[in-house]
Amino acid sequence: MNLPPSTDRDLWVSWDQYHSLIERLALSVFEAGWEFDNIVCLARGGVRVGDVLSRIFDVPLGILATSSYREAAGTQQGQLDIAQFITITRGTLEGRVLLVDDMVDTGLTFIKVGEHLRAQFPAITELRSAVLWWKGHSKATPDYFVDKLPTNPWIHQPFEDYDSLRPHQLEAWVRKGKRG
Repeated sequence: MNLPPSTDRDLWVSWDQYHSLIERLALSVFEAGWEFDNIVCLARGGVRVGDVLSRIFDVPLGILATSSYREAAGTQQGQLDIAQFITITRGTLEGRVLLVDDMVDTGLTFIKVGEHLRAQFPAITELRSAVLWWKGHSKATPDYFVDKLPTNPWIHQPFEDYDSLRPHQLEAWVRKGKRG
């Protein structure tokens, strides 16, 4: 699949690049030597990242649904909603926790989620964060990241094609080999 060229305003990411970024993030966390007991990923953007890290590090994966990018077809941040409950594969959320998302944009989600997790799960002894992209205007600093983006581009991730695809369009989409 041919992507448009990336600029200071738009970063275009292929599936291969996306998977490579996740692997580089895992390596960064590993090389830091910090051992953790659980991963919590933020749905939706952090689910794929969290899933792969959970498999590589062989630790339980928790999923916390958050939503703030609903305005203007998902391109403007609105009010942050955090799910009341967390889904986790084993046990409960305690000890050292790695909070994972695809990016830290303004940082408001990371700050609020960190406060939420510490309040809801007092058995958390340490909370660190890992993202693929860290935008320059962020008010939060992730502990682990792959790329810092000082110009704060819109990141066009490979799964965004699904945002506008509806079930009645799927047959034609598959027939055309849209995934490239």
